[in-house]
Amino acid sequence: MSFATSFPTPHLHRGTLQTKSQPLHHSLLFVTPISSIPLTIKKPRTQFHLLSDSLRHNFLQNLENSHEPVNGVPQTESPDPPRRILIQDPPWILNDQLLNDIEEEEKQNLLRRRQIEAETEALEKMVEEYRELEREMREKNLTPNLPHVKALFLGWFDPLKEAIEAEQKSRKSKKHKEAFAPHIDSLPAAKMAVIVMHKMMALVTMEYHHAGCVLLVDAAVQIGMAVEQEVRIHKFLEKTRSHQNKKTEAHSEDSMGNDKQKLRKHVNSLIKRRRLKQVQLLLKEEESGPWGRDTQAKLGSRLIELLIETAFVHSPVNQSADTPPDIRPAFRHGFKAVSKNPEQKILKNYGVIECDPLVLAGMDKSVKHMLMPYMPMLVPPKKWKGYEKGGHLFLPSYIMRTHGSKKQQDVMKNVERKQMQKVCEALDTLGNTKWRVNRRLLSVVESLWAGGGNIAGLIDRKDVPIPERPPVENLKQIQEWKWSVRKAEKINLERHSLRCDTELKLSVARKMKDEEGFYYPHNVDFRGRAYPMHSHLNHLSSDLCRGLLEFAEGRPLVKSGLHWLKIHLANLYAGSIEKLSYDGRLAFVENHLHDIFDSADNPINGNRWWLMAEDPFQCLAACINLSEALRSSSPNSVISHLPIHQDGSCNGLQHYAALGRDALEATAVNLVASEKPADVYSEIAVRVHDIMRRDSNKDPAAYPDALLAKVLIDQIDRKLVKQTVMTSVYGVTFVGAREQIKRRLEEKGHITDEKLLFTAACYAAKVTLTALGEIFGAARFIMAWLGDCAKVIASENQPVRWTTPLGLPVVQPYCKTERHLIRTSLQFLALRREGNAVDAKKQRTAFPPNFVHSLDGSHMMMTALASRDAGLCFAGVHDSFWTHACDVEKMSQILREKFVELYSMPILENLLEGFETSYPGLAFPPLPERGDFDLRKVLESPYFFN
Repeated sequence: MSFATSFPTPHLHRGTLQTKSQPLHHSLLFVTPISSIPLTIKKPRTQFHLLSDSLRHNFLQNLENSHEPVNGVPQTESPDPPRRILIQDPPWILNDQLLNDIEEEEKQNLLRRRQIEAETEALEKMVEEYRELEREMREKNLTPNLPHVKALFLGWFDPLKEAIEAEQKSRKSKKHKEAFAPHIDSLPAAKMAVIVMHKMMALVTMEYHHAGCVLLVDAAVQIGMAVEQEVRIHKFLEKTRSHQNKKTEAHSEDSMGNDKQKLRKHVNSLIKRRRLKQVQLLLKEEESGPWGRDTQAKLGSRLIELLIETAFVHSPVNQSADTPPDIRPAFRHGFKAVSKNPEQKILKNYGVIECDPLVLAGMDKSVKHMLMPYMPMLVPPKKWKGYEKGGHLFLPSYIMRTHGSKKQQDVMKNVERKQMQKVCEALDTLGNTKWRVNRRLLSVVESLWAGGGNIAGLIDRKDVPIPERPPVENLKQIQEWKWSVRKAEKINLERHSLRCDTELKLSVARKMKDEEGFYYPHNVDFRGRAYPMHSHLNHLSSDLCRGLLEFAEGRPLVKSGLHWLKIHLANLYAGSIEKLSYDGRLAFVENHLHDIFDSADNPINGNRWWLMAEDPFQCLAACINLSEALRSSSPNSVISHLPIHQDGSCNGLQHYAALGRDALEATAVNLVASEKPADVYSEIAVRVHDIMRRDSNKDPAAYPDALLAKVLIDQIDRKLVKQTVMTSVYGVTFVGAREQIKRRLEEKGHITDEKLLFTAACYAAKVTLTALGEIFGAARFIMAWLGDCAKVIASENQPVRWTTPLGLPVVQPYCKTERHLIRTSLQFLALRREGNAVDAKKQRTAFPPNFVHSLDGSHMMMTALASRDAGLCFAGVHDSFWTHACDVEKMSQILREKFVELYSMPILENLLEGFETSYPGLAFPPLPERGDFDLRKVLESPYFFN
C-alpha cells in the first residue's frame, strides 16, 4: 500500500509566467518575429503546463502527461499529433483573462503534482527522514527529542531494515523462500521496514476491544496486502523513471541551440494538451496477477517475525549502575483465548501478536506521526469508468467494497459500462464536492482537547484509576475487586483506542487546514450505499468531524438561506426541538439569540450554551455563521460555507411505507403534509408506556413481568426506543434490541444491579417490538415476503441477486467459509475463504434490510445527479442530504420529486420478475397486498425530510 502522510510543499516556478501587475517586457516582448513558430492548440479551451527545470519535476510531469498504451507501449506523447497552426499576427497579446487562465492552470498543475507525490513518495520520504535522524544522532552523539512513536520507529528502523536485507540476500533455496517468505525481495528493505512498522503499530493501537493485541492471521494478511499494493506502484515508478532518464539523455544530445528553437519549446510546453495517464491500465501491464491470501499471510508472518526479533523497548525508570538495563521485546508472539467477534462471548485460542505496555504508553499523544493511507485529495478524483478505474490517481481504487467476495467482484468486472453510467456519475458528483477545514472550529477543538477532553463528546484524555486491592482477605470483597479492576482496564483500553482515533482525526484536520480545498473520492458497498474512501476525517463520521468540515465554495445566504440556517441550528440543538414545527424552531432560535451570540464570541469561557446541544460542534459552527449574518448590515448577502442538512424521518420506514402504499404508515413517517412533523419514535414510546402501565397492574404472582413494568414505567421515553425503532426495518433481532435498550438503561443509571438490568432490557425489548408491529404491520408483511423469497433462492444453494433501480448489480456475499491451513514461519495459520455453499439463514435474514439500503442508496444518487444538473453543491450521508443554505428549498423539492419518481417504478414487480428470470423453475410467493396511498402527496409534505 502506498501511504500519504502529508502533502509536499508547492514549488512555484515563477520565472516562466508574468502576473497582471508586471509590465509585459523581457520574456513577453521579442525583437525577432515569431510568426513562423508552430503552436499546439487544444479546443475548446487552451490548457497550460507549468515548466520545471528539475529532473524530478520532469518525471512527475511525465506521469501526468502519460497516455494510454498503444500496442502495449506506454506513450508520453499523444499518438495522434495535435493540429498545428502558424501565428501571423503580433507575437503576444495577453489580456487579463488569458493571464487568469495561465495562473489557474499553474495552480492546478502544482496541486496535481503534490497529489502525485503524496500518493507515490510518502514511503520514500519517511525512509529518508529516518536516515537523516540516524545521521544526526551519529554526528551529534545524542538522541534527538522525538515524539514517542517516532522514537520507537527510529530505534527499530535500522535493525529491521538490516534483517530484511539479510533475508533478501540469504542463500536459502528459492523453494524455501517461496514457502516462508514469498516476494521478500520485491521492495527495497527500507521501504518494507517502514510498511511493517507502521502497519503493525496501527493494528495494535487502534484495536478497540483488544488494544495492544492483534490476531496473527489478521496482521499477517494486512501487512502482506500493504506490501503487495506498494510493489505495484514501486515497479511502475521504477520503469517510468528509467524511461524518463533515457529520454532526458537523448534530449540533451539533441538540445536546441538558437533562441527561436528555445522559444518554440517554451511556448509549446506552456499550451501543450494535457491528459492524466490511465494508471490502472499501465499498472496491469506490470502485474503478474494477485498474490492471494496464502502468499500475503506467509510474507506478512515472516516480516512480523523479523520485527519481533529486532524491535525492543527499554523501561524509562532510573536504574542503578549495577543493574543491567531493562530491555524487552516490543512485540511477542503467543496464543490467547479471545473472541474474534466482539459481539460474541465465545472464546477460542488464537495466535496473537501482543505489544509491550511501554509501546502503548504515549501512543495516544503521538499517533498523529503515523502514516495514513488514502488522504483526502487536493485535486478532483478520477472519474469512475469501471471496477478499478477511477478514484485516486495512483493508489488502488475500486468502485465497490466487496470485502473479498469473488462472486461480487466477478459481477462488477463484467457489468456493462452503460448499465453503471448513473452510478458512476453519482459517485463522481459526490467526489467533486470541494471541502475545507473550518479553522475557527478547529481552534476551539484544539483548546478543549489540550485541556483534557471529556467535553462536547471528546473522550477523556485521562485513564480511570485502577482500584487498590482491599486490605482484608474477604472472598466476596476480593471477587468484587477483581471485577472492578477488569472493568477499569476495559474502560482504559477503550479510552486509549478512542484517544488515538481522535488524534488521527485532528491530525488530518491540521494537515488540511491551510489547503484551499480538498476532495473525497467515493465508492459503494455491495448494496449501493456511498462512502468516502478516506476513513478518518469525513462527513459520514462523528459530530467532531462534521463540525470541522465545511464546503470550500461559499454562497450568499439570501433570505431563504437565513431562514434555513436558523432551522438547521435548532435541529442540531435537538432535545425534541427538531420535532417542533418550523415556526416553533424559528421561535426557539429567536428566544436564544443571546446564547447564540455568546457561544460564537466566547465558546470556551462563555456560558457554553452550545455544549447542551445533541451535536455540539456542528451547533457551534451554526452559531458562528448565524451570528456573523445577524450582525451584518446585509444579512442576506453574507457568504456561508456551512452545509445545511435535510434528514429523513426514520428513512427505512419511509421506504417501506412507499413500497406498501400504506396510508397509516405514510402518515407516521411524514409522507403526507401536516402542521408539525410526526414523530414515530415518540408514538412508539407512548404505546410502550401504555402496554407497561397495563402490565404493572397485573398480579406479579401470575405475571412476573408486572414487577419489571413497575421498575421501567417511569424510564420510558423517546430516546430509549429510538435506536430499536430505527433498526427494526433493517432486521434487528430480539437480542439486538435487548442490547440497544440495555445500553440506554445503563446511561440513565437508575438500575445498578446487573441481573435486574438484563431482565428489564429483555422485557422492554419485547414490548417495543410488539408496539412496532401494531403500527407497521404492512412493513412487516413486506419484510416477511422478501425473507421468504430469499429462503426459496438460498434453498437451491444460490446467493440472492438483484439490480438496483440505477443499474448496480448486487450479490449478497453470505457464504459458508472454508477453512484451510498454511504453514508460515511463525505457526500454522487457518485462513478462511469463500466457499461454494451459501449461508441460507444469513441470506434470508439480511435480504430485507439490504434491499431497503439499496433503495435509499438509489434515492440519494438520483438526488445527487439532479442537484448537480441544477447547479447545487451536494453531499449525502445515506438518508441525510446536504447543500448550501440558499439552495435548501431547491434541493428539498428535488429529493421529493426523486422519491416519487423512484417509487412510481414497479419495484417489487421488477424484483419478482428478475428473480423468476435469474432462478428459473423456482416457485416464489405471490406479491404482498398493498394499499392505495397516493405517492404524489409526498410532494406537498413539508416535513418529509426536515
